[in-house]
Amino acid sequence: MLDPRDISRALTRISHEILERNKGATDLVLLGIPTGGVPLARRVAERISAVEGVEVPVGSLDVTMYRDDLRMRPARALLPTDIPPDGIDDKVVVLVDDVLYSGRTIRAALDAMNDVGRPRTVRLAVLVDRGHRDLPIRADFVGKNLPTSLAETVVVRLQEIDGADGVTIAADTISGGTTAGTDTVTDHPGEGR
Repeated sequence: MLDPRDISRALTRISHEILERNKGATDLVLLGIPTGGVPLARRVAERISAVEGVEVPVGSLDVTMYRDDLRMRPARALLPTDIPPDGIDDKVVVLVDDVLYSGRTIRAALDAMNDVGRPRTVRLAVLVDRGHRDLPIRADFVGKNLPTSLAETVVVRLQEIDGADGVTIAADTISGGTTAGTDTVTDHPGEGR
């Protein structure tokens, strides 16, 4: 569905849209949601920095303990939460994730963020929006709207994690890549969503 060039173009477009909406990089902080959102946040920050000539703070926000399905999922190790040194208070925070599906991961991210600080504004950037929301959550910046059936899984592969970039749709749960769109955890460091 998306090859490396498609992903690069989508991230460049998202970066420019963030800059336009924010009127520059002032007070901007990007927080990636592990696993796939972290390298995507770094890539977006690099693109914004190239345009604006300033470094954009990037961090990661683990949402594991804030999920509403914690007891229904297999246990997994907590991933690091890394908030930039200047924090997120009164900043424009852009949450970055690989795939938006039910909205539950983003709801958990909002709860986790409230324990860290109080941003002025929170926005959401995703590489893929596959639909099928359980919660009223919408992305502000979308690389690709990819309609899927409930039986399908979106698989995002990223160079930093998998050694190559790509997005595919699979009818079955497959191993390898960060799978998004199911409620199962794969043998990959990424989690199903």
